[in-house]
Amino acid sequence: MRKTAIEGIIVPIVTPMDERGEVDLAQLEKQCDRMVECGIDGIFAFGTNGEGYILSYEEKEAVLSTVISRVAGRVPVYAGTGAVSTAEAVRTSRMAERLGADVISVITPSFAKASQDELYEYYRTVAGSTSLPVVLYNIPARTGNSLSPKTVARLAGIDNIAGAKDSSGDFSNILSYIQETGKVRDDFAILSGNDRLIIWTLIAGGRGGIAGCANVYPRTLASIYDLYKAGRQSEAIAVNESLSAFRSLFALGNPNTIVKKAVQLLGYEVGECRAPFNLLSGEAVEKIRATLEADKARGMD
Repeated sequence: MRKTAIEGIIVPIVTPMDERGEVDLAQLEKQCDRMVECGIDGIFAFGTNGEGYILSYEEKEAVLSTVISRVAGRVPVYAGTGAVSTAEAVRTSRMAERLGADVISVITPSFAKASQDELYEYYRTVAGSTSLPVVLYNIPARTGNSLSPKTVARLAGIDNIAGAKDSSGDFSNILSYIQETGKVRDDFAILSGNDRLIIWTLIAGGRGGIAGCANVYPRTLASIYDLYKAGRQSEAIAVNESLSAFRSLFALGNPNTIVKKAVQLLGYEVGECRAPFNLLSGEAVEKIRATLEADKARGMD
């Protein structure tokens, strides 16, 4: 297995689109530079906030190639390679390895209900198809399938399954992941997929977070991990809590759409989310704009 430190604040980078809804690779390069310059610890191509669920295989290949080339080793590059079918997940994982990704993040299959044994076999097969470190991705509200702590611990016994991202929003589930995998090995990385829980995951023994809000406030998000590692825990908690106003906007629509609209309102030409997931009311847009202005006045960046 290739060795890559799975830790810190990793951004599931937005995939810029032009006015026709086509991927804009030039703008993607600019976002990569922005993330690295603001201190982000890793860039995750076509994750949930990168609209991986709606990109074609060919688009994913172009996006990942662009990210790897632009980042040029400055931080690790993660690729979201999960799929509904095991065969497609294997195909995309092999593509990510061929292009030079450092880590793959593999979401659970979606739509059809999967048993824990089926999920285990899915991940075992994907991990066996690549030498890359694999991060499991649990987001049951989106996929309809939840990885139990016992299954995550069982998967931790596979050498190149190196960590798990939990986006359930349930901190007790993160704690169970940490506790159960700790019985198997001490180098298994648990990451929060919920920005609100990043600092608490670190305090509990996790390694960081994959943070959608980092597209909006990369420097602020990166500082949570930096402060924590420097022993300035109370300051890290305060910074993590400062995200609450922006996160409250997620009640206005699809969180991916909110995040991308916010990046656009900050002046970056990332375009809209791909249809049909791109409609917000005028009132919602104004609330996003007002929150960004208030957060800027408080020094968030």
